Amino acid sequence: MIDAFAQTAGTLLAFVTALAVIVTVHEYGHYIVGRWSGIRAEVFSVGFGPRLFSRRDRRGTLWQVAALPLGGYVRFLGDDNAASAGPGRAVDPALRRQTLQGAPLWARFATLLAGPVFNFVLSILVFAGFAIVQGLPVDEVRVGAVSEAPPAIVNDLQPGDRILALGGQPVATWRDIGALTETLPVAGQQDWQVERDGRRLTLTGPDPMPARIGGVAPRSAAADAGMRAGDVVLAIDGQPVTRFTQMREAVEAAEGRPLDLRLWRPGTGELDVTLSPKLSDLPADGGGFEQRWLIGVTGGESFFSPLTRSAGPLEALGLGVGQTWGIITSSLTGMWAMISGQIGTCNLGGAISIAESTGQAASAGGANFLWWIAVLSAAIGFLNLLPIPVLDGGHLMFYTYEAVRGRPPSDKALNLLTAIGMAAVLSLMIFGLTNDLFCP
Repeated sequence: MIDAFAQTAGTLLAFVTALAVIVTVHEYGHYIVGRWSGIRAEVFSVGFGPRLFSRRDRRGTLWQVAALPLGGYVRFLGDDNAASAGPGRAVDPALRRQTLQGAPLWARFATLLAGPVFNFVLSILVFAGFAIVQGLPVDEVRVGAVSEAPPAIVNDLQPGDRILALGGQPVATWRDIGALTETLPVAGQQDWQVERDGRRLTLTGPDPMPARIGGVAPRSAAADAGMRAGDVVLAIDGQPVTRFTQMREAVEAAEGRPLDLRLWRPGTGELDVTLSPKLSDLPADGGGFEQRWLIGVTGGESFFSPLTRSAGPLEALGLGVGQTWGIITSSLTGMWAMISGQIGTCNLGGAISIAESTGQAASAGGANFLWWIAVLSAAIGFLNLLPIPVLDGGHLMFYTYEAVRGRPPSDKALNLLTAIGMAAVLSLMIFGLTNDLFCP
């Protein structure tokens, strides 16, 4: 019971921390662009409910932390509520320009758009930071670092070795190694030809694609079983495993049946876990989706890593933009696939699944937690742009209507659409929570 309580508390703490970071960045986008646009903020709140502590700045904005850390808001001058919905409160006509309702259309549009944009910026900067810190492989196929391997695997490779051939076949790029893996015999050891200190050597080294775990998906069978990045699968149901493709084949053949895995973990040694693969919807190579049995792991590099170089700022930002755009497009594709019936609605998770995923990411280490925050930030930025009243996208939809027609929608229409939007958002939240509780 103590372990379960500690795990639940850790999950909640991680979830609240991630949510606070993402929401604060989102709301700060609204605040700062509103301020630049001449719109005055009365309150910037991290959390809802009773105020815990606060400070008023020289511009008159009250910065506060509230008791319920499940979001936050910016309330601009004249707003009726934290969502900046409705016609607004009456203010001194001399201050009308400083309200969201009385500001020019361009200022209102920029202020509302800034929240999701700041979420995307957070994601881009985090992903770019990872590219800078972790680096990118150099053009030459050189060994960077050598990692610990199970005792049965011999690894004579050393940092700085330039790889010339694998299994007797020449190697010019890292992609060549991946392609050659398909033709190599399945074995724990392979022959590597390298150049070291001007000499050509033939060494014994590990298979280029061992059953080594590179990543564990949150809320997956592997995560539930406690598997970690760096674990090596030695056997499945007593049958030896030496290559990642063997593990994939065993998982698919089980069709959901529980599997007994023998693992080796650096610094720990061998251990056993039991898990049951889950049926998942995945994009198919030819388009559309297909269902496959998965345990939720990705293959890692072999027991050595490429020699890396530092990524330049522009190069890193480009990679960050690409990864953020990939999250946005995959979210849009997945949403359309559920609406069109290509995949099951159980793919839509709610607050519980997000909290569990966040807790598992945090338990995997600070880097994984930061990466997950970036993923969530991009997803939340995308969701806020959906044209649903009460979301930023709904406000932007109204502003677009005003720009085209020359006048805003009537108060009656705004109130009706806002009520519909609120009902839609609440229904979506309830639907996601139901999936959390009842979907397998």
